[in-house]
Amino acid sequence: MALTAIAVDISGRHKINIGYYLVCSAVSVTMTPTGIDKVNEVQSDAFLTDKAPELSDVVFMIEKTIAKIKEKGPIVIESGDLFNTDIHLCKPLFSVDIRYQESMGDRKAIEIAHHVSHSTRNILMKELGIDIRNAAPGK
Repeated sequence: MALTAIAVDISGRHKINIGYYLVCSAVSVTMTPTGIDKVNEVQSDAFLTDKAPELSDVVFMIEKTIAKIKEKGPIVIESGDLFNTDIHLCKPLFSVDIRYQESMGDRKAIEIAHHVSHSTRNILMKELGIDIRNAAPGK
C-alpha cells in the first residue's frame, strides 16, 4: 500500500564564519514500507542566523518549507533534526502530522531529502561566496 509523505532534512547546523547558514529541504514522495515509488515534488528554503537554532527555530524552518509543497502528507524526519526530543513533545508544535522514521521507505525518503538539503546548501554557499574553510571550529 503506497502513501504520500513529506520527508524533511536540515543541513548546516555547524557554525561558520557568518553564523549558521541552514537549508531545509522537503521532499514529497509516494512510498511503500520498503521503498520509494515516486518523488512528487521538492522544495528548499535557506535560513541565516547568528545564533544556534533551537527547537522552535527548526519547527519554523520546517513549517515554512513544507508550506510550499502542494501534495500534503505526514512529515517524516530523523529524531536528530528535532534534537532527539520525544515525538509526543514535538507533535503539538507542528500544524501537520509528524513522525520519526519507522520503515525503510521512510529512511530512503529522508536520504533523498538529505541529499537535496546538503547539495542545495553547498551550491548556495558557493554562489554567495561563503567559504567554510575560514570557519573557526566551535566559534
